[in-house]
Amino acid sequence: ETRGLRLLKKIKHLSVRFSGGTSLSRATRPLKRKSQQPAETGHAGDAQPVGSLPRVGPALAKRLARLGLLTDFDLATHLPLRYEDRTRLWPIGSVRPGDTVSVEGVVEHAAVLQRRRRMLIVQIADGTGSLQLRFFHFSVAQQRAYEAGTRLRCYGEARPGAIGVELIHPETRRIGADSPAAVDDTLTPVYPTTEGVQQHQLRRLADSARLRVARADDPGDALLVRVAPDLEAIRFSAALAEVHTPNPESPPPADLALPWAPRDRLAFEELLAQQLSLRRLRRGAQQLSAPALGGGPRVRAFLDGLPFRPTGAQSRVIAEIATDLARTRPMLRLVQGDVGAGKTVVACAALLAAVESGHQAVLMAPTELLAGQHARTLVDWLDPLGVTAVDLTGRHKGRARAERVAQLADGRARVAIGTHALFQDAVEFENLGLVIVDEQHRFGVHQRLALRDKGRAGDQVPHQLVMTATPIPRSLAMTAYADLDLSVIDELPPGRTPVETVAVPDARRADVVERIAATCGAGRRQCYWVCALVEESETLDAEAAEATASRLAEALPELRIGLVHGRLRIDAKEQAMAAFARGETDVLVATTVIEVGVDVPNASLMVIENAERFGLAQLHQLRGRVGRGAVASHCVLLYRPPLSDTAARRLRALRESNDGFALAQIDLEMRGPGELLGTRQSGALGFRVANLGRDAGMLAAVRKAADRALVEAPELAARVEARWLAARARYGAV
Repeated sequence: ETRGLRLLKKIKHLSVRFSGGTSLSRATRPLKRKSQQPAETGHAGDAQPVGSLPRVGPALAKRLARLGLLTDFDLATHLPLRYEDRTRLWPIGSVRPGDTVSVEGVVEHAAVLQRRRRMLIVQIADGTGSLQLRFFHFSVAQQRAYEAGTRLRCYGEARPGAIGVELIHPETRRIGADSPAAVDDTLTPVYPTTEGVQQHQLRRLADSARLRVARADDPGDALLVRVAPDLEAIRFSAALAEVHTPNPESPPPADLALPWAPRDRLAFEELLAQQLSLRRLRRGAQQLSAPALGGGPRVRAFLDGLPFRPTGAQSRVIAEIATDLARTRPMLRLVQGDVGAGKTVVACAALLAAVESGHQAVLMAPTELLAGQHARTLVDWLDPLGVTAVDLTGRHKGRARAERVAQLADGRARVAIGTHALFQDAVEFENLGLVIVDEQHRFGVHQRLALRDKGRAGDQVPHQLVMTATPIPRSLAMTAYADLDLSVIDELPPGRTPVETVAVPDARRADVVERIAATCGAGRRQCYWVCALVEESETLDAEAAEATASRLAEALPELRIGLVHGRLRIDAKEQAMAAFARGETDVLVATTVIEVGVDVPNASLMVIENAERFGLAQLHQLRGRVGRGAVASHCVLLYRPPLSDTAARRLRALRESNDGFALAQIDLEMRGPGELLGTRQSGALGFRVANLGRDAGMLAAVRKAADRALVEAPELAARVEARWLAARARYGAV
């Protein structure tokens, strides 16, 4: 929180120049690099589809949608990746290799040459010198455009050529000889783009969109005056103008991860809108009621009957859940714990509390493999206690499916374990009191609510418990899951040994195979070998699971090699996993389908092929498949050099730490929240401006501002939330 306050003071200091100087006036001053600027429309403020902008037809709108740009507000808040300085022309004679320059010259000659590949060479000069333009991809029309005597403005990076300096595939435009074009007076933005969308199109559309969404009575400006006066000095329209076309006299920091007042003003408002949305969800839920669920003899019998004593962290979280369940307000709780922390025991205690109170309970998992693993474990625990549990996934068809649906509808089945199939229309429950969602980041908020509504009766809804084995830094969890209370299982069961991790170049593959032979020989221990792909690929330089399984079978004929991947039918996957769990397979070659939910204590060696291709959180999850017994376990990260700086940092972090929460913080700093939470977490991953890794310092201030906004300015809060979050839902079908 102290860091956040220091950051906001820094922003306030930087914002002084916005209060009456050049930056505010730039919000309405025409840019010289544009021949025409659209006039401000006086738009009512609701976001409009991109198709309503000039020169955006259905084809371009479809391509923009691939970038998530569905509305004019999306375009206005689609920020550049970097900036180019085209505010001055360089004399051609002063250009040196490595310079990124704007130059202007007259075409002396142009010719198509046929060397190893066909290329267009254009020679231009300005009186101080000459240079070449080299194009490998060009059309006949482009070739004709470079006729001798044409004046060109060019931008690109200078490189050494055969006869001097050259620009390869520079941006060019023709300049009239009688009326030379002025240079830009702002830095030029370079946007994230996609195939079929050019930078000049995005620049034109961003200019149009930001002027359209600019308003004199901006709701964000009015709200920040009330709840975050440190940021109020920078108007929304001025911040947009500055982040799209910065003033070269006060440029953004070279490292855009550093504080930058105009961008931070927008990021704060976006984070505020997201917090307001989640608080609205929570308030709406708290206005509902839920059945009071109390533990009974079955809960105690279950815990006493375990072959191990629950850890202190497990006992603490079970007690927190029991307190929530005993209330008549719906529980909304997130339980996170590192791999192997024992979340399934906590879930089972909650399921039994619901059953003891005469209600049904359901556990939903994202994959059939994980749902099957949960079903086998829970049935083993629940059957001796007289509790009937059924599994329901997409593979259940016909009579098997109908029987399970009937058991849930008439109450014969008290617990259901399954996948998305659980919230399909045909599935009904007699008296659903508790919903547990495992690996929440693989679902969306709306999927969780759809399952909750299966047990809705008027204003009464089931309690909700969300679990994840992906450690999430506390700052991120409190932001992405602000509608949930947080419990952390921060203690591993006794007997777990830390996994020793090494990184090995691919050239030492034979040594790794020998290690497997020594580990698994005579049926002593078992090994996983994880591959990035299922089949061989000509485009990705990665080993495929099927090819690896064949090679290992040849190299290790004395060992039994199994294979499991996502393209196998679910019954084939389950058979392969069951054989490995029973010890009938020595080495299991797999893709990331084994990332979660697989528990084979006899497995003590994990080999991860092409480890440089995986994210840090995923590598940690895969490593967590070993080290589940008392024997020393090892993880081998097999990589192909050379490693990028990011990949090297990722592998080094994994070697140095077994702490999932510490690794999650590093992952957040390296990759941002998107891949850490998954692409479907509503309200957390649709960020256009904010970055939870970069902007974590302002989260405490954002949460305080959200609390004030809901009390002091609820109407303004609703307008700010709507403009950042509602437009995408409205135009999501584009």
